[in-house]
Amino acid sequence: MNDRTLASPSLTRDWLIKRFRDAPLTQRSMRGDHSLSAHPSPEAPLVPAAVLVPIVDRAQGLTILLTRRTDHLDNHAGQISFPGGRVEPGDRTPDDAALRETREEIGLASDRLEILGRLGRYLTRTGFSVTPLVGIVSPPVQFDPDPFEVAEIFEVPLDFVLNPSHHQRLRRRFEGREYEFYAIPWGDYFIWGATAGMLVNLCEFLSRP
Repeated sequence: MNDRTLASPSLTRDWLIKRFRDAPLTQRSMRGDHSLSAHPSPEAPLVPAAVLVPIVDRAQGLTILLTRRTDHLDNHAGQISFPGGRVEPGDRTPDDAALRETREEIGLASDRLEILGRLGRYLTRTGFSVTPLVGIVSPPVQFDPDPFEVAEIFEVPLDFVLNPSHHQRLRRRFEGREYEFYAIPWGDYFIWGATAGMLVNLCEFLSRP
């Protein structure tokens, strides 16, 4: 981690806990890859998946933990993502899937994590229905990234992510169609697509009166 990961102390752990406790799930922002483009939402059946949105409670301020996927993976190689993946048959709930994938990908111990709640499901254009589980990570913490899947773990200040002026809307042509998507560049990292969309959802939820 470097100095760019340091966040403002204006956001607090207690404020986040209260925000999730007081707001029903129906008020949690939800969008999918289709939300910004003139294309229909993905057709059922959608593949259930889950991710953990880890907020790290650093002494200098709250940060969002993200991973950069390795370049040799078949899907989303080299992209910025949250730890997570498909809901497997052995997972009782999407929450279980998010926590299992987090242990496998970055080695985060459950005793260093406090679950706050869920955001609304996120639908991807590739046919996944993603449940984002939000939790607070309490340092000191040791990460043990899976070298096959995770090239890098890094953190972005939460107050940077929650600033709408850092949210870009871009366009890209894919398989003959033009898609619009969110991007949140930070330093040398280009956060885009579903990961950026879920961060915008988090921003909208936390910004509500």
